[in-house]
Amino acid sequence: MVFNNIVSSPLGSLSLQHVLDLANIYLENASKAHHLDIALVLCHDTEVALSQAKKAAKRIKDQAVLHGIAVAYMGLGRELDSRGRSDEAQESYKKAEKWG
Repeated sequence: MVFNNIVSSPLGSLSLQHVLDLANIYLENASKAHHLDIALVLCHDTEVALSQAKKAAKRIKDQAVLHGIAVAYMGLGRELDSRGRSDEAQESYKKAEKWG
């Protein structure tokens, strides 16, 4: 997903559940952001965290975590849709379907 030149912090030191929790925190705050640029930065951070969670989830195969990833991608899609980013939203919906 392209969000211009936004760079996020490394997540490697966090557990899988913490990365998923962080993705949901980013997403929750994106929905509360009044400024589009801030919301998109938080959406980008959500995507980065979910990408990290997906890598770890492939090794673990925990159904609750897989479901959590799918739910977060669905929420990301809704947030992007509400911000007028329908192409990125469709990508998130497809990822949610894959992981759900």
